[in-house]
Amino acid sequence: MQEQEDQKETRNTKILIGVIAALLVIIVVMTIFYIRSTQPRTQAKKEATEIAKEYAQLESVDNFYWFTRKETYFSVTGKNDKGEELAVIIPKAGEKVTVLNQKDGVEEGHIRQIIETDYKESNIQKISLGLYNDKPTWEVVTKNEDSSLNYYLLSFEKAEEIMIIKNV
Repeated sequence: MQEQEDQKETRNTKILIGVIAALLVIIVVMTIFYIRSTQPRTQAKKEATEIAKEYAQLESVDNFYWFTRKETYFSVTGKNDKGEELAVIIPKAGEKVTVLNQKDGVEEGHIRQIIETDYKESNIQKISLGLYNDKPTWEVVTKNEDSSLNYYLLSFEKAEEIMIIKNV
């Protein structure tokens, strides 16, 4: 009788160890997948931050944006060594860097309010800053209940409507 109980206990222990091992494998695989999937964004943010520090003397970075329209831009916002709040827009190719004073334009929080009040959009998926037709532009992506997307392009200077694409 004791021998059967020992075998049952050994079997239960083996099952428990197997379950724990399987869970650990799942956690490790998910962690590796997450790290690999976020690596391009992390690398882009790192490089954009370095360029912004060089070109605009940014000392702190508040936000990072990845903007893709006709071309891809990486943007960072933050404060420079004089305490000025700046936005730095960097083309993916890295050639011509655009430095903007945030007081000369509309900040992300105000863009969010405009989309929510003027366009009655509440499900904002993404807001990013870049250049569209060589002009500083905010891009806002929203999602409808049917999972279709809306794209709003608003000017950086006055949040004027540049283009709207609905139900994509």
